[in-house]
Formats: sequence, structure tokens, C-alpha cells
Amino acid sequence: MAVGVVVALLGLGAQSASAATYPPLPGGIGNDRFLLNNLSAPSIAPGGSGRIDFAVTAPTTPAATLASVVVTFVVYAFNGYPGNGSASLPVADAPVLSNATVSGENVSVPLPNLTAGDSDRASVGVATSSATPAGTYAVRTAVSFTEGGTAYRLESRGWFTETVWEKATVLPNGTATLNLTVLGVSGVVPETAILVSPSGWSVALPIVAAVGFALVGAAAWVYFRRSPGSSSGTG
Repeated sequence: MAVGVVVALLGLGAQSASAATYPPLPGGIGNDRFLLNNLSAPSIAPGGSGRIDFAVTAPTTPAATLASVVVTFVVYAFNGYPGNGSASLPVADAPVLSNATVSGENVSVPLPNLTAGDSDRASVGVATSSATPAGTYAVRTAVSFTEGGTAYRLESRGWFTETVWEKATVLPNGTATLNLTVLGVSGVVPETAILVSPSGWSVALPIVAAVGFALVGAAAWVYFRRSPGSSSGTG
């Protein structure tokens, strides 16, 4: 059931909000693998609050200095429990994200410049109301920065429609690939989820929690499908 919920939520992704097409990362495909890391998936009771922790690490091969680093989080889909009905937002009383200055379903966090191998940890606040529906809220992510005067942007699975994602990750013969040109981004990063769970849940809680943590790696699964045929171009 958890796998089905994950698939349903990811199917609600929208095509990249980026108007521009971004070049692949220096060093080629795969250098995005650990750029956004230590991404948490909070479990919160209705009316409670928590946070999404994360870190950004500058690649070392080749050595890169990241400037104007911004990490974006967007609550974009909801799977209610019980019922397992997936829906795009808005959902009444959905969790609200916050950074140091603003709050909403979409927030961005600026980070300091990072030299090769350096990491910076940060977090995004999450608040719910007593009326927030129980279930899993999918949160898509994006990381943008400049390096050597070139702008880069990486996005998670939730920014793309199912059709675009399939076109970018599966060749006509069924072979797995990752075509960043089709996606129009510099790389793919993982996304996360917020689990809103009443304290009275017992048997249901581990099942829904599994959905939330599966979403953390749902965008990253493509790394394990990459083959020698994977490419940043036509694959």
C-alpha cells in the first residue's frame, strides 16, 4: 500500500517551474548525488510543529565553489489517511513551512557560499493546526546556485509531470536512463514528506510513516537505475 501511495503522490508532480533550461553540473551526471543530503521527514501531531533538516555539500570532483545558494521547499501533494486518496494542493489547513522571514506552502532558504567539500546545515520550520488533515504531505525540493559565473538548478521528482519524467528516465526500448536535457535541469535531488499523525494512531502509524520515508528517497531512486547509457543529453 505504501508503494502505491508514493507512486500516486509522485504522479501529481507538475512540470518544472523553471522557465530556463539549465546546464548539467560540472563533472557530469552523478555529481548531484550528495549535493542535497541529510534530508529529514518530520512526523507531527495536528496542532504541533517541527522542522525539515537538510544540508548542502559542494562537490569535490571537480572542485567547485557554490555561490548564491538557495534551497526551495514546496508542499505540493497530499495523501490522506484513512482512505489513501491522493490530491494536489491546496488542501484546507495544510502544513505551513517557514524560514527566518516568511511562511507558506513555498519557502526558500539562502545559504552562504560553499567551497569544495564544505557543507552547510539548515532547517525549515513546519507548523500545523488542530484542523490539519492526517496523512502524508509530499514536499518537493530545488537547489539553485552559481559556479564560475554559470547558473545551475537541481529539482526533485515532484516538479515534473509523469509524462515528462518517464520520457527522461526510460528509453523507447525500456532501458533506464536519465536525460537532464528533457527535464531542463542541472541534476535531480531527493524530496521529502511531512507525516501528520494523531497521537491515537497505532497500527496505521508505521504504514503511513513508511510512505513518508519512502518519499524521501523517491526522487533519488533513479541513481540506482543509472546505466552506462545514462546521459545529460539525449541518452
